[in-house]
Amino acid sequence: MTQPLVLGIESTCDETGVALVRGHDLLVDRTATSMDQYARYGGIIPEIASRAHLESFLPTLDSALDEAGVGLDEIDAVAVAAGPGLVGSLTVGICAAKALASSIGAPLYGVNHVIGHLAVDAVAEGPLPQRFIGLVVSGGHSNILLVEDLATDVRELGGTLDDAAGEAFDKVGRLLDLPYPGGPHVDRLSQQGDRSAIRFPRGLAAGKDKDRHKYDFSFSGLKTAVARYVEGARERGERIDAADVCAGFSEAVNDSLTAKAVRAALDTGCGTIVVGGGFSANSRLRALIGERAAAAGLSVRMPPLRFCTDNGAQIAAMGSALVRAGVAPSDWDFSPDSGMPLTQTWMAPAGS
Repeated sequence: MTQPLVLGIESTCDETGVALVRGHDLLVDRTATSMDQYARYGGIIPEIASRAHLESFLPTLDSALDEAGVGLDEIDAVAVAAGPGLVGSLTVGICAAKALASSIGAPLYGVNHVIGHLAVDAVAEGPLPQRFIGLVVSGGHSNILLVEDLATDVRELGGTLDDAAGEAFDKVGRLLDLPYPGGPHVDRLSQQGDRSAIRFPRGLAAGKDKDRHKYDFSFSGLKTAVARYVEGARERGERIDAADVCAGFSEAVNDSLTAKAVRAALDTGCGTIVVGGGFSANSRLRALIGERAAAAGLSVRMPPLRFCTDNGAQIAAMGSALVRAGVAPSDWDFSPDSGMPLTQTWMAPAGS
């Protein structure tokens, strides 16, 4: 039996993504980004991002349909990121999805963009296990999730109490005067440094915090420790070895992320950890989670690098999971939810 063809639309921040998924098969994934426009500002400008989505959506949609050789009348369902994300950017994608779904008479699903970071691995590497631990790591999220059912049952075990991992990397990049966005540059330099040269603190890793916040993260104190180290060295006129700073900082972040993800898997009896989000492209995270999971007898799933950043495939994959689970489509009047909780997989219709 032919699986439904799902169109996914991503517009949570600065990427405009359109993808087509049938079951677990990805037919096409097209992305337009406005990232280059923000280098002069050192961060995303929401108004510019929203305008870029308006300009990019139709060309990206047309390109995706042409590449897949699919007509609009062949689409069985439309999925769109409903949150979390920038309200303006989300609004553009949601309005486009509503207009498109309405015009072709297809059901519409407003999906959780963050859970999509886990769902995308199903179209990249094959079906996911029914039950697993999800480690979502990005510029805005660092969370450990217990996934009992990707479509309908996601529970949050813990998350960051302040900065997210990707956010902390970008801030350290600015401290070291690295180009925007700083995260990839910090990762690159960390590979050249000595991870043991500078010992930076691990948040929530000692005393009562170790048990009270056993699945939570805190990176603001770590960022402050790096800032004090750099400022102190500059005041004393000492040379700063940026590679060693980045290596020590990276090790502190990734030590926390991987240790707690493995602990969550063992505590819950899950045999698989699925990692997703922009920060899952980090080289040390990918190596360390693999090492620690293997030592604990666990398996790890991480999407290829091209699926780590925001993309339409993650939305289409999430939509496909919802369609296959037989859940009801969203009501037409749903609005963007910039703070959509990670336990809410989609905009369920009223009364469901």
